[in-house]
Amino acid sequence: MERCYINGMGCISVQNTFEGNFLEHPIVYSDTNIIYAVKPNYKAFIPPAAIRRMSSGVKNSIVASALAIEQAQVNELDGIITGTGMGCIQDSEKFLEKMIDFNEEYLTPTSFIQSTHNTVSGQIALKLKCNAYNFTYVNTGGSFPSALLDGLMQIKNEGKNNILIGGIDEIADYTFKLYQTIGHIKKDNEESYHILESRSEGCVGGEGSTFFVLSNEKQDQTYAEVLDAHLVNKLKKEQLEGFINNFLQRNNMNISDVDAVVLGNNGDVNFDTYYDEAERLFKSNSDLLYYKHLFGEFMTAPSIAVWIASNVLKEGKAPSVLYKNNEKGSDSIKTVLIYNQYRGKDHSLTLLKNV
Repeated sequence: MERCYINGMGCISVQNTFEGNFLEHPIVYSDTNIIYAVKPNYKAFIPPAAIRRMSSGVKNSIVASALAIEQAQVNELDGIITGTGMGCIQDSEKFLEKMIDFNEEYLTPTSFIQSTHNTVSGQIALKLKCNAYNFTYVNTGGSFPSALLDGLMQIKNEGKNNILIGGIDEIADYTFKLYQTIGHIKKDNEESYHILESRSEGCVGGEGSTFFVLSNEKQDQTYAEVLDAHLVNKLKKEQLEGFINNFLQRNNMNISDVDAVVLGNNGDVNFDTYYDEAERLFKSNSDLLYYKHLFGEFMTAPSIAVWIASNVLKEGKAPSVLYKNNEKGSDSIKTVLIYNQYRGKDHSLTLLKNV
């Protein structure tokens, strides 16, 4: 069985992650409940005439995938796999608005065509002239973990050399207002939005596009090795300890072998109890990290966690802004476990180690 390495990464998020630095100057968001991505220089990657026809998710994905491929120094991909919870929701809203404005007459199909969930993987394939395996997973919080698991199997079991995987979600104003109405996003004027101190429903919404090149060979620029990934849809809190222990045991590890744990706390009082339970398991042995206070919550936010874990493993330590306990952590982090869930469902574990 082949081994699987992360040889290239690209991340467009609400932080300045596309500039190549790893949270050197983090932007702290505590006065808003919806955070928009920091826009890169699209003109360096996309023809100007095409930029205005693309939603932010498509543009961000083209840039993020290009950065990942450039870092990995690959000329040919054996597959493109993406995960998205909402797809190109901005174009969906545009099409529906035009239906209303024009009484369902004289409609151009552009927004409708570009609103499909597989638009991103299709646009990347067209740009790269890649006719290889192309697949999009759409399963709310399990979307990116499914894409990662597929990519891992393509490398380890199918003998593929280089697979591009990514997680994409974008903010659409009307849809997010609906989410706010039903309590998925925190209410306006509820400052400050410090998620570890939150005792209210909902999360701080975000967006992002993060891509990775998975390869079967280690290179000089390799970030980390992906050992395993696992996903389950439903899990009771009292089953979490067994879920984590079984996952580690199948990788010949136990809780004390994990140097750092990346948790997905988002400030929702109804569901952060899962992370409280995970923290209880690891607090005696592992560094406890969190990230959604910097990046917000969205369905493919686990892709950001993989980006963070990969950088931590390459540098051997994590920035202080990621620590839950505000204490100085280890300077020799060699294994990282990521645990995430989305509104009590789609529980995922990802295990990475240094190279």
